[in-house]
Amino acid sequence: MLGKKEIKDNDIDSVIGSTVKIEGNFSGKGDVIVEGVVNGSLKTTKNLSVGEGAKITANVASKNALIAGVITGDIHIEDNLEILATAIIEGNIETDTLSIAPGAQLSGNIKTALKKDSVAQKTVPTLETEEKPE
Repeated sequence: MLGKKEIKDNDIDSVIGSTVKIEGNFSGKGDVIVEGVVNGSLKTTKNLSVGEGAKITANVASKNALIAGVITGDIHIEDNLEILATAIIEGNIETDTLSIAPGAQLSGNIKTALKKDSVAQKTVPTLETEEKPE
């Protein structure tokens, strides 16, 4: 899972600080940290971290994400999504792996196990019980 220790200072491509407000489409190829406000769309090919004070009204896409703030919009995370207790999400979520902390507020549909080789998507044969003759 994405954690603060996994985002190193030299890996951070963009920081949207707590006093910054972005209107429009934001796209990046590196790690993105959001502490401020984003309205529009937000996409990165790497990791996304949404701080506790962040407010995003946008569709969001990234490889991995850690969410502690507010997101209104659909979320598509390629690998791992970690939702912390302070998060409030109103929108549909698609991700391969999902972790939700107690206290997080979610409203929308959730679809997990997106990868084709995921265990959850493999067909499991029905267990047949052997009947004993009487």
